Amino acid sequence: MTTLITGIGLVGTSFAQLALKRGERLVFFDFQPRGEFLRRKLGEAQVTVLQKDVRDLPALIQAMKEHQVDTVVHTAGLIGARVAESLYTGLQINVMGTINVAEAVRLTGVKRLIHISTFGTYDRRREGSTPIDEDFPRGEGAPYGNSKVAKELMLEAYQRLFGFELIVLRLANVYGLGHFWAGSSGGEIIQNLLQKGLNGGMIRIPHEQTRDFEYVYFKDAGRAIELAATIPMPAKTIFNIGTGVVTKFDDLIALAKRLLPKLEVEIIPGKPSRSLKQPLVISRAKEFLGWEPLFSMETGFKDYIKDLQAT
Repeated sequence: MTTLITGIGLVGTSFAQLALKRGERLVFFDFQPRGEFLRRKLGEAQVTVLQKDVRDLPALIQAMKEHQVDTVVHTAGLIGARVAESLYTGLQINVMGTINVAEAVRLTGVKRLIHISTFGTYDRRREGSTPIDEDFPRGEGAPYGNSKVAKELMLEAYQRLFGFELIVLRLANVYGLGHFWAGSSGGEIIQNLLQKGLNGGMIRIPHEQTRDFEYVYFKDAGRAIELAATIPMPAKTIFNIGTGVVTKFDDLIALAKRLLPKLEVEIIPGKPSRSLKQPLVISRAKEFLGWEPLFSMETGFKDYIKDLQAT
């Protein structure tokens, strides 16, 4: 069995670590492969790496045909403010790239497509006091969130018309040892925080980045993708993947300081961003995927620190 993974980042490699253990053949499809990062995550595992762009439909079709791909895990795309830096390019990568993946899946007969989406699809302008389930309204007008909603809608249309298996995972902010080229500011802040705590010294964080957020550790995210790739097709196909807890920024800093006493933090004055109020409902993932998070923020941080110490 062969799986094609679009993107060589934290999420894709978290799944790859598990897929390799069961003997899956893996093909990575990335326009700018990061060999050192891939070796850090997978060691000397034998995987195929194709330096290709998801905006290149013929390349996607060729890759899926030549490697007899059964499953696609689609992680490639820009995150957060990176989408808005050049909106046309951001939408081309996120939306058109996803349409190309769906078209290649259709043309080559791939059995299952797992789309890595985000809790950023939800319209947080409508937040209230209750947790957010998978039926909460989508699209709040921001470039990143709207691009992710568009990706979901395009895939839903393709699946409905052509019948391949589609599972959508809406991940909370994933943290773990990564390169963060695509733009995950939340994950990057945590990595910088822990690295500074290990080395000792001051980290300066802009006020607009001091958000209350829901996080999920990369190993938990990887297990969710592994289940989505291997279980019989479930009755439900869209799943929130988080902890069901919004972590306050002050609590995040307090935890990091408790684990790493040499850490000092300075908040650079500025306008704060809107914090999340409602956590994700994750009961559907428990019921239909057999998944639930194994890591709390504390156990995730402890494991993460060990990972950083090993680099």
